[in-house]
Amino acid sequence: MNTTVTKRLGIGDHIPNFVLANQDGKTVDVKKLLGDKNLVIYFYPRDNTLGCTIESCSFRDEYAQFKDEGADVIGISSDTVDSHKEFSNEHHLPFTLLSDLGGKVRNLFGVPSAFGFIPGRVTYVIDKEGVIRHIFNSQIRPQKHVEEALKVLRGLN
Repeated sequence: MNTTVTKRLGIGDHIPNFVLANQDGKTVDVKKLLGDKNLVIYFYPRDNTLGCTIESCSFRDEYAQFKDEGADVIGISSDTVDSHKEFSNEHHLPFTLLSDLGGKVRNLFGVPSAFGFIPGRVTYVIDKEGVIRHIFNSQIRPQKHVEEALKVLRGLN
């Protein structure tokens, strides 16, 4: 994983353009997702770890609310497409997981590491124009990411 972090993106910044493979091996261009819906992009350390499973299942459990608020949810980690497919299937995740091998997109966002070596857990709420409206960073409160994102989305609508 690339440990050099570029400038951290902040509230009011536009997200960078990126293209990654989803859990089905299909290419996803984030810029093509903008315009119609807000996005919630959450970076998480690794598939099938305790905190990441809790976080992803929390997004799953509230997914209908995200859809009601006009938002798509996207999870990103450096796991492989195959790992994402297994993780998604095992936990019945209804949203997209993107494989960021090498951490290039994580680096573009400037997602910090936790404790100096664990990939960080950070959630971004992005409006339809691609502007970051909220950032929540907490390694130890995975369920709070969902609560924070929904609160912000309700304010955008």
